Amino acid sequence: MGSASVKEINDINILNASLLSMRRALKKLKYKPSMAYIDGLYKPKNIKIKCKTIIKGDEKNLSIAAASIVAKATRDLFMIKLSRKYPGYAWDRNFGYGTSDHLKGLKKYGVTKHHRKKFRPVHNILLNKKYKTL
Repeated sequence: MGSASVKEINDINILNASLLSMRRALKKLKYKPSMAYIDGLYKPKNIKIKCKTIIKGDEKNLSIAAASIVAKATRDLFMIKLSRKYPGYAWDRNFGYGTSDHLKGLKKYGVTKHHRKKFRPVHNILLNKKYKTL
């Protein structure tokens, strides 16, 4: 599994952070595949494994579909853990998406280190200095 930190996402944007995560995951593989299938238009740079990009790959390729399920389940578990550490943000119910319950939590409790500062609602809260930052 590969990942990117919130800081990396803020610094290089979500697309480049996704590509960085893919590169990290591919580099960690004990057994190198002859081909890596990538969902979308772009593939990670500076890797020695041949990659094939497939638009809507999770609908067209079983390997991509399976990896998508694993990634989603892993992300959901991480969000449940965050919810225990930071109650009030409804992360256990929204899994990081900007639902109204999550936005209420942001306004009430402030921004945590796990929030992307360039996400518009978070950015707006940080600009409006009447909200505290955790």
